[in-house]
Amino acid sequence: MCIRGVTTGDENDNEMQNQDQHISQDESQYSDVPDAVLNSEMIPDRVKTKIQKAIDKYTDRLNKIDAEPSNNEKKTSIQSAKETDVVAQTVNQFRIFTDFTTKYWETFQQSNAYKILFRTTQPAHVIAIVSVLCVVSAVVPKSDDKINNANESHSKLLSLIYLTSFALHMGSQFWMTFVSGLSLFFALPKRDFSEVQRILFPRYFTLNTCFSITTLVIFLKYHAFHTWNVEISIQIGALFTAFFLELVIRLYLTPPLIGLLSAKVAIEKAAGIGTKVNSHSLGPLENCPHYIKMNRAFRKIHTIIAIGNILTMVCTVIHLNYMAGKICF
Repeated sequence: MCIRGVTTGDENDNEMQNQDQHISQDESQYSDVPDAVLNSEMIPDRVKTKIQKAIDKYTDRLNKIDAEPSNNEKKTSIQSAKETDVVAQTVNQFRIFTDFTTKYWETFQQSNAYKILFRTTQPAHVIAIVSVLCVVSAVVPKSDDKINNANESHSKLLSLIYLTSFALHMGSQFWMTFVSGLSLFFALPKRDFSEVQRILFPRYFTLNTCFSITTLVIFLKYHAFHTWNVEISIQIGALFTAFFLELVIRLYLTPPLIGLLSAKVAIEKAAGIGTKVNSHSLGPLENCPHYIKMNRAFRKIHTIIAIGNILTMVCTVIHLNYMAGKICF
């Protein structure tokens, strides 16, 4: 009977393993284990080690749960971040506006009015005539110009518009020509650079034409015809030349350039060329007469536009020199 009542060491180990499994299944009990149990000499050291590891594991898991925010807290923090991110809100609102305008623009492109305005030359002629008439009307003297010009004080608002249009005009010229153009040419593959040019060219010359006519009309308003001397005549000539060149480039040279550029890019994509940076290898199109002829026409128009752009920059620098001489601190 005594032998039956005594348990061996193996049986003790099995019992302890069963206890360990039970403890791992119900880890909530570990938080109530007193220090006296871990310090007791009746429990083997390896069992104490297992109990201590289980307690540490349970404690670490509790700490992680406490440290991690709940789903509601995460949603609240994300929502508050979105609400405080002014840039994100602005971009989102601008995207909504552009989607709205793009939708109606695509609808307008299917109408006959769009075809008449953008696929015929008559609207370009009308815009050119109206623009020149606006400049001429500012030059033609009125009957009371001599009386009013002597006593007229310059409007602060018109002066602000004049300086702003001139500054934006000159800034866009130098940025597009020497910074954006050269940087993109040496950083993008030729085909991607052509796509950028196709988008930027119309906008660039449209904005510059608007800036030019604004600067010219306000300058003419403050310099009546009877007050013109050699210096004023040179400035008016420079401003009018810049405006006229940019108007002609935008109305008569940019549309065929964009058409040729789009056709070139489509052919280059089909031939698999134009994917290298700062490289112009014709590859299989070297013996294609249609592409060669198109490329020559494109280069010819592009060269004329580049020369016109440089001339407008010269005119802008001439007027900048005039303004620098009139500044009084």
